[in-house]
Amino acid sequence: MVQETEKPGKAYAFFNCNASLEKIQRLMPRIRELAKTPGQLEITLTEDGASLLKEGDEKLSELLRNAKEAGRQYVMDATFPEATNEETAEELKTILIQAYQSPLYKNDEPFYGDILLRGYTEGEPFRPKPLI
Repeated sequence: MVQETEKPGKAYAFFNCNASLEKIQRLMPRIRELAKTPGQLEITLTEDGASLLKEGDEKLSELLRNAKEAGRQYVMDATFPEATNEETAEELKTILIQAYQSPLYKNDEPFYGDILLRGYTEGEPFRPKPLI
């Protein structure tokens, strides 16, 4: 159930995939349909997340560096109006699980991913969202 909040929900997913960015983008509408994600959920998919950085966002910059070092070459930036960060992270989790069951991954291909959400107060650290 989506709760009304002052700020939109915000979460990030960092994941590995051998498919190209173009293939992931091409399959994303079907993945979202199967995952039954709300249409209001806005997702930006990038290869390295650099375009997501805003000047002075050192915490996100550090997360992107760590994700790259861990082999997570793709980043999903999700914004969900009138939802909490936790609800937004839950939607990303559903998308990643569905993506792993799609043609993007071959049988027995390993999946590595992380979902992080921001706190609502300034300076509050990012929190992980378990995938299972």
